[in-house]
Amino acid sequence: MATTVSSTGSTTTASGIASRRSPAAWAFLLLRSAFTVAPILFGIDKFTNLLTDWTQYLAPWIDGVIPGDAQFAMWGIGIIEIAAGLLVAIAPRWGGLVVAAWLLGIIVNLLTLPGYFDVALRDVGLLAGALALALLAREHDGRARRD
Repeated sequence: MATTVSSTGSTTTASGIASRRSPAAWAFLLLRSAFTVAPILFGIDKFTNLLTDWTQYLAPWIDGVIPGDAQFAMWGIGIIEIAAGLLVAIAPRWGGLVVAAWLLGIIVNLLTLPGYFDVALRDVGLLAGALALALLAREHDGRARRD
């Protein structure tokens, strides 16, 4: 087990540091991890459709506005989701806001698509989590504290 000695001469073990983390710090770590991994995995799946046929979640009016077909749109969406997940990993304060905005767009899309109101409601909860991540990052991300 790693042990460090502070300038005052006291020693701290790695497990001692982890046990002293605040609940807010643990919440930040949990949200940062989830909002890094999930968008990246969902973004990759837009290319494979292993989890579902993602085109079913695209409202016809959006499909009519964007160039190409629905699958082509999902590939673009996949790239954006992968980038958003990477942004959360690198800069969670800004990444959380980008993911929240992205989720708001998804919610609008789903509310205009009959039969997916339950998924839209779930995404409202995810949007709240993304905003919480951005707020927590102000206190718990080293780069954000220097801004």
